Amino acid sequence: MGALWAVWWGLSTAAMTALAAQAQTHPSTPVRVKVAAASNLKFVLADLASQYKQQTGVQVDVNLGASGNLARQIVQGLPVEQFISADEAWVAELAKLGRTVDTGQRYAVGRLALIVPKNSALPLAQGLAAVVRAMKPGDKFAIANPALAPYGVAAEEALQRAGVRPWPAANKVLGDNIGQATQFVATGAAQAGITALALTLAPEIAGSLNSLPLPEDLHAPLHQRMVLLKGASAAAADWHRFLLSPPAQRVFVRHGYALPQ
Repeated sequence: MGALWAVWWGLSTAAMTALAAQAQTHPSTPVRVKVAAASNLKFVLADLASQYKQQTGVQVDVNLGASGNLARQIVQGLPVEQFISADEAWVAELAKLGRTVDTGQRYAVGRLALIVPKNSALPLAQGLAAVVRAMKPGDKFAIANPALAPYGVAAEEALQRAGVRPWPAANKVLGDNIGQATQFVATGAAQAGITALALTLAPEIAGSLNSLPLPEDLHAPLHQRMVLLKGASAAAADWHRFLLSPPAQRVFVRHGYALPQ
């Protein structure tokens, strides 16, 4: 396996060198890759795209949203070359429709975190069930919309497995994506919620929230998958391979993800 990675990395480095030379030869027309990605990836992709641009000169433009919304937009003609989903189901849907070059690759496993505002008196350290029990009748609990976002599906599953009573619709606040659900809690529009662990580790979010990673056995694994779309450029394929490389995978781990087995 080590030998295979060495061969791959040598090829990948050569491709990066070629792209960098191209960017220097044509500085007025930089190479760009357009990507649609799940909102939980906001900070890790910003980190990776910045590193990649420094190495290659290639600009990666990321359109963030709920995986379900992005998949529908791609079907409707969203001009992107790669889809980085928060789960595998939406990639499979696009593959069935013949919109992808293959069935894609797993690149990370997501984790959930329970969140409350910084000044909250809710017993965060005691876990999900304790927080829900301590909430007042009019308090709001935020999750991503399960119809659109895999993290919303996992959040509902975690609530159920934690033994929490069915949450009244009037007390549930659904974000269009996991980023919006997180903002509901950060701004005080909701008194608690469930988000992606990766978002809670970002300084921009950590300053306004307290968080607690949720046990992995509270929900089915969030196997995250990405895929190149039909017509993707060679530059997009190089970026796609970079995300699967050991250096990029270490960045995913640093941002709170587990690696696929």
